[in-house]
Amino acid sequence: MHRFFSEEINSTSGEIRITGSDAYHASHVLRLAPGDCIEVGSGDGRDYTCRITSISNEEVAAVIEDINGNAAELPVAITLYQGFPKGDKMDLILQKAVELGAARIVPVWMKRSVVKMDAAKAAKRRDRYQAIAEAAAKQSGRGVIPEVGTFLSMKEAVEEAAQLDAILLPYENAEGMDAARNIVSAIVHDAKHGVIRTLGIFIGPEGGFEESEVSLLEEAGAKTMTLGHRILRTETAGLALLSILGFSMDRD
Repeated sequence: MHRFFSEEINSTSGEIRITGSDAYHASHVLRLAPGDCIEVGSGDGRDYTCRITSISNEEVAAVIEDINGNAAELPVAITLYQGFPKGDKMDLILQKAVELGAARIVPVWMKRSVVKMDAAKAAKRRDRYQAIAEAAAKQSGRGVIPEVGTFLSMKEAVEEAAQLDAILLPYENAEGMDAARNIVSAIVHDAKHGVIRTLGIFIGPEGGFEESEVSLLEEAGAKTMTLGHRILRTETAGLALLSILGFSMDRD
């Protein structure tokens, strides 16, 4: 069943409307027609099974047939602060982070980030990244469309993350698998029991973190941990930790 998102949901009349590029995609690309069933996410944790009543390139109208809770969201909102990488690696990171349950992804300029761009180019890039996140949310059955945040400096990112309930810092120089397991276990326990609702994960760019950046994060309360005895690439590390946390936190 094809999945869309819409904020135009009238629970009183039982009608849903889909407009913009999604309407064009439904009518012109997918060739949906009146009578076809679709699934619509509202962004508030509910999914609507709907039957199309009318369709054009500009608008899809549908009637609600069933309402279900969405089980795809984790009990804690995870923000991935990603050190900005080279090439098109950010595309992959965004897509897979959304699939794995991240609630928000923030590109961060770190000291060892090689790529730099001006504000106008960064804003244009962010628009493209948001489109990638939306497509991944639809494909993976997410209940919300994760936000791609504005590009931040490391200082700005740490100041923002300091307001979260917890911060994790995978770091290649950290030692102790038992310590890492204990950190993850405590985070998962607190998330399942509502002790923490927000969590930040910091991942360095290709060159990793500078020691001053690690110190800055630790001063903000970040828990430094290893992800194992292998050195992971920047496009792998965040996804590895999201996988661990998502599998452990997922509702039964």
